[in-house]
Amino acid sequence: MIKILFVCHGNICRSPMAEFVMKDMVSQQNMSDNFFIASAATSSEEIWNGIGNPVYPPAKAKLAEHGINCSGKRAVQLARSDYEKYDYLIGMDSANIRSMHRMLGGDPEGKIFKLLSFANLERDISDPWYTGDFEAAYRDVKEGCRALLEYLF
Repeated sequence: MIKILFVCHGNICRSPMAEFVMKDMVSQQNMSDNFFIASAATSSEEIWNGIGNPVYPPAKAKLAEHGINCSGKRAVQLARSDYEKYDYLIGMDSANIRSMHRMLGGDPEGKIFKLLSFANLERDISDPWYTGDFEAAYRDVKEGCRALLEYLF
């Protein structure tokens, strides 16, 4: 089983989009049993008293527009123990990657990647929380997930 953890700053926009886009892609290929896919945050900003906020409504709406349901997803924070649990820890931007290295104590096994690097693009996926452009974030996430799936198979 391939275990993938998508990571962004708050785990309410980009990383849940990536989680559910990837789940949808592997489901369409009848490969869901081969994967464990989740997402997490580098910050605790969206987690209150141990309970994470749900996916941000515009991100949830963008997924729904494409027939993808993310109901029940709540923000969780990346933990040092995630490094051993996952085969791939995939950040959305350079700041996420820096935070992941710090929080996970480095990357001795080469498991940390930036999502768009699988599409041979070194640019970041812009945070729609700040840009308001959920369509661009969705397109980038989809491109990265498609390339990741091709990389894996």
